[in-house]
Amino acid sequence: MTTSASPGRRLGGRWIEHWDPEDEGFWERTGKKIASRNLWQSIFSEHIGFSVWTMWSVLVLFMGPEYGIDAAQKFFLVAVPTLVGAILRLPYTFAVARFGGRNWTIFSAALLIVPLLLALIVIEPGVSYTTLLLVAAVAGVGGGNFASSMANINAFYPERSKGWALGLNAGGGNLGVPVVQLLGLLVIATIGAGQPRVLIAIYIPLVIVSAALAWLRMDNIAAMSNDTGAFAEACRDRQTWIMSFLYIGTFGSFIGYSFAFGLVLQNQFDRTPLQAAAVTFIGPLIGSLIRPIGGRLADRYGGANVTLWNFAGMAVATLIIIAASGAQSLAVFTLGFILLFTLSGIGNGSTYKMIPAIFTGRARVAIAAGGDRETELGTARRLSGAVIGIAGAVGALGGLFINLAFRQSFLTVESGTPAFWSFLAFYVVCIGVTWAVYLRPKQASVPGGAELARV
Repeated sequence: MTTSASPGRRLGGRWIEHWDPEDEGFWERTGKKIASRNLWQSIFSEHIGFSVWTMWSVLVLFMGPEYGIDAAQKFFLVAVPTLVGAILRLPYTFAVARFGGRNWTIFSAALLIVPLLLALIVIEPGVSYTTLLLVAAVAGVGGGNFASSMANINAFYPERSKGWALGLNAGGGNLGVPVVQLLGLLVIATIGAGQPRVLIAIYIPLVIVSAALAWLRMDNIAAMSNDTGAFAEACRDRQTWIMSFLYIGTFGSFIGYSFAFGLVLQNQFDRTPLQAAAVTFIGPLIGSLIRPIGGRLADRYGGANVTLWNFAGMAVATLIIIAASGAQSLAVFTLGFILLFTLSGIGNGSTYKMIPAIFTGRARVAIAAGGDRETELGTARRLSGAVIGIAGAVGALGGLFINLAFRQSFLTVESGTPAFWSFLAFYVVCIGVTWAVYLRPKQASVPGGAELARV
């Protein structure tokens, strides 16, 4: 099943020539074991990528008055790696098809050493703000790892298990956010807020281990290679942009609030770095752990149903935060934020389950009409992998918008309340889009509509 690369055709080794996870016999005999091995290593590599990507949300907590950076500048500083990570998600997605999932994971994992070394060199009082912006931008490479990881794991699993597998992969990766925040809290609590280099240094050996394990334990799927048309075809499909829009509301919220929460606590409730770090990790931790549950719920009840009610819950949580801001209640504000993180995690799992379900549903309709089974299911896998990358990139831009909204809100009224009102309006729009496209009764009357209604 696994062969070495053919000269002049493929880079690297460990290529799997035949892969059909929809064949239950193949899956039970050999597929499940191989997929599981690749999944667990993918989770670890993606986890480290997330930590490096979001590390600046912690490093800004170390930056006291001696750095000469105000609140608005800090919000912009953490927005920069968000933007770069979002942009890189597109080429990272298609790098899997071009170079192979194993090969690209090795390279992208090893590349994380660059932003760590740069941060280790420059971070100290007196460094220019421009230098910090440039180095923070390089950390965006960690955000690209998510897209390549998800596209790769999507190809390994059958449609019936994608919600759980993609949720587990993404949730384990997302855990990199609270872990780096917890380590930041540990550093601040033990040796003080003047030692950010200690946090950075912790991750250098972890990056090396991640790249080495990817080299030892992962595989490339030959069927994913040379798929140059998937991106163009996905871009022409309206489902790509609808799902990307919804993913802004779920993952964009998760990553945006992960970057911003500590700064909001510091600037709206006058928390010290230690006080902010002591609670910043809680929301991302719960949101990461619950993401696979969102995928499992979507497997059982349908991704669209779970996503609709999830956006309704996010709207309610935002109202709680707005009310707590007006009352200056830190306890209620924090609880509302944790609820928002929890729901964003569930929504991350349910929306990513919807993407392969949409294209597999279309494939089943085509097969029932006489289409070739292997061809139609192969097309569904390729297109869903492409859409996962596009949606991941667009969704991550939501993190940029959130931090820019907070920046403007604190510049104008020294409070995050206006930003929360804009987030509430967006969640209401997401509710309407989810219902109109996937759940209204009329959907079942159009070709393939019944399949879409069950995503």
